[in-house]
Amino acid sequence: QVQLVESGGGLVQPGGSLQLSCAASGGTFSSYAMGWFRQAPGKERERLAAITSNSAVTYYWGSVKGRFAISIDDAKNTVYLQMDRLKPEDTAVYYCAMTWGDPEKDHDYDYWGRGTQVTVSS
Repeated sequence: QVQLVESGGGLVQPGGSLQLSCAASGGTFSSYAMGWFRQAPGKERERLAAITSNSAVTYYWGSVKGRFAISIDDAKNTVYLQMDRLKPEDTAVYYCAMTWGDPEKDHDYDYWGRGTQVTVSS
């Protein structure tokens, strides 16, 4: 069974950086994409970024463009989210997800991690 496990969350001051990781296990993966999402209290889930295997294509949505960068290590089945110039409004639970469908469609994601908390506060 496919499992996704996020790590790297924590408390960071405004303007700081964090790198999240998401490791996939439990299968043989090819021609897939992985995405990062977040959900803040009282808000809807927000899709942030996605990347196809072999780093062929990257996608970014919303306010994270230019501040966050997604990358993937196919050999490790691990996707990363480098987050720079963090703001208090970036505080949320961050989730990774895997799809063999369209990375731009939330309902195409088949597997989800349990999330990691990111708190941006002084």
